Amino acid sequence: MSLHLCNPTTFSSLPLPVSASLLSLTATPVTNYSASVPAIYRLTAPAIAYTNLSFCNITLTYTHPGQNDSIIIETWLPAASSSSNLTTNPTNPWNSRLLAVGGGGYQAGRFDLSYAGMQGGLGEGYATITTDAGLGSDTTARRWALLSEGNVNLYNLLNLGSASLGDMGFIGKEIIKAFYGKGPEYSYFNGCSQGGRQGMVLAQRFPGLFDGIVAGAPAVYWSEAMGGFQWPQVVMNEGGEWPFGCEVDAIGEEATKQCDELDGVVDGIVQEVEGCLRAFDPFGMVGRGVECAQLGGRVITITEAAAAVVNKTWHGRERVDGRKVWYGLVPGSDLTVNGSGIVATNCTEEGCVGRANPLGKDWFELFVEKSSTADVSNMTHRKLDRYVKATKQDFGSLLETDDTDLAEFKRQSGKLISWHGLIDQLLSPKATERYYQDVSAIVSETQEFYRHYEVPGLEHCFGGPSGNPLELLGQLRAWVEQGIAPEASPVNVTRLDGTTEARVVCPYPQKAKFDASCIEGACWTCENAIRPPL
Repeated sequence: MSLHLCNPTTFSSLPLPVSASLLSLTATPVTNYSASVPAIYRLTAPAIAYTNLSFCNITLTYTHPGQNDSIIIETWLPAASSSSNLTTNPTNPWNSRLLAVGGGGYQAGRFDLSYAGMQGGLGEGYATITTDAGLGSDTTARRWALLSEGNVNLYNLLNLGSASLGDMGFIGKEIIKAFYGKGPEYSYFNGCSQGGRQGMVLAQRFPGLFDGIVAGAPAVYWSEAMGGFQWPQVVMNEGGEWPFGCEVDAIGEEATKQCDELDGVVDGIVQEVEGCLRAFDPFGMVGRGVECAQLGGRVITITEAAAAVVNKTWHGRERVDGRKVWYGLVPGSDLTVNGSGIVATNCTEEGCVGRANPLGKDWFELFVEKSSTADVSNMTHRKLDRYVKATKQDFGSLLETDDTDLAEFKRQSGKLISWHGLIDQLLSPKATERYYQDVSAIVSETQEFYRHYEVPGLEHCFGGPSGNPLELLGQLRAWVEQGIAPEASPVNVTRLDGTTEARVVCPYPQKAKFDASCIEGACWTCENAIRPPL
């Protein structure tokens, strides 16, 4: 398709959803475009680099009349380029497919990670799309959360939660049809974190809109995720002690060391999470000395307060009455993340104070307190219980993504892959496991349309000793288009000596097992594992 069609006239009769009204549309030809996208930013596809591509950038702004919103959808349409180095037909570089990409945090899309995903898709010939849900590119919700003090902008939450996603799929297909003269043969979605939650929304609320969805580390249970972000800070507030990060880190490192070989391989990765929780007692570290980076390397003693907050974080949130209500992060995960994790503290020579994760802090201050000046740093246990319940009651229909009845998605031949790093520092991998179990309890023959992968050694979306599952998007496409269901999926793991080893991750409930008799080649295979109900 030639760039001569990249002008607003081509899209002058573009249909929009009945609830939407066009504000503006620009069509910008882009030539000699080059990009190099690392694998981690593509999430589930390999790194890619290219030069001299051409595409048509359609940036469309629309509103829902009466809601005072302004939502931007950006679509990149591959076009003919005489100097293109794509493997597709240089006179028609589009691969006849749509790839939508998700957001992260409070950003629905149109930010750096979204653009990296679009760059990767463009290099493989996809028409690719993202939406900002009318929220812009701010990393926090402070600009758009409130209409005024005491009044949450519910339309913005609705757009973030689901409405903009349905619009994006509908409008994107119409843009493609106007430019190429036909719609996409197949449509895919790829995202992680907020993007993973968006993928789940599409499966739950818009079955049939996308043929295949890859959802990484999805924030499916929104209320519980917000509670989880704040839970360690509440534990420290209730105890009246805030440990140095070096204490928390030392306990985590020792847990990894002691639990490493539970899976039969010493590699610096905890795969047997439940076994580790049974085998390792963080209180056994109390009284040990540790060199503390926050104090210039001075040796301090690990406190009971440090062991207590680590233990509570691993085992998950409890109500005031002691009843466990949600899952924790797992041994091996980085709880402090150099001062930005959910067990972070701000420290001086005199001691430490809490440092709440901004995702949970913003949520409770802006949406539950409904105030731009609120401060939940000193939140109590009882108040956290109340605020999580208020989140469910007031905003559940807007943001929760825990509908497990995917029967209609299955009936429409949709295919869904979720994946979650086991050392995720923000969202418990147990939550995604729980979601998969609950779907399996409701929809028969779940593996015919939905598969879930746990990735030992992978942090939140990327990072850690394990690389990303870079073949999952390709495996999803083979599942959708050829009926080849995904089985083992390759990952590269960095071992303790710094070398890289090829391994696999497995469709739940299987786990990867090492064949000790293996000399070279495929030493890791998938084996069935007993997974108790969560």
